[in-house]
Amino acid sequence: MTNFIEQFYYGNIDPQECSSELKSELKEKLNELTQIEKRLGEKLTDEDQKLFSEYSDKYLEFLTTSITDGIINGFRLGAKFTYDTFIKRP
Repeated sequence: MTNFIEQFYYGNIDPQECSSELKSELKEKLNELTQIEKRLGEKLTDEDQKLFSEYSDKYLEFLTTSITDGIINGFRLGAKFTYDTFIKRP
């Protein structure tokens, strides 16, 4: 069996890959967001659409940063559990 880190290095493990149960839920939520965005876009003026687009872009940047931070903190917590599991204490 090959090493997990080696598999990750060669791109055989995608850290953003979700379970199949979650994928269908995410697709449903994305579809709902898309429908609402379309309806909203039909009601906004060109200037309002530009502002909404800017807002959406900034919110996406915020989410990406927030998710990245969560992954880093989760990894650190997991590493602490692993460390504590294998280090003998007196």
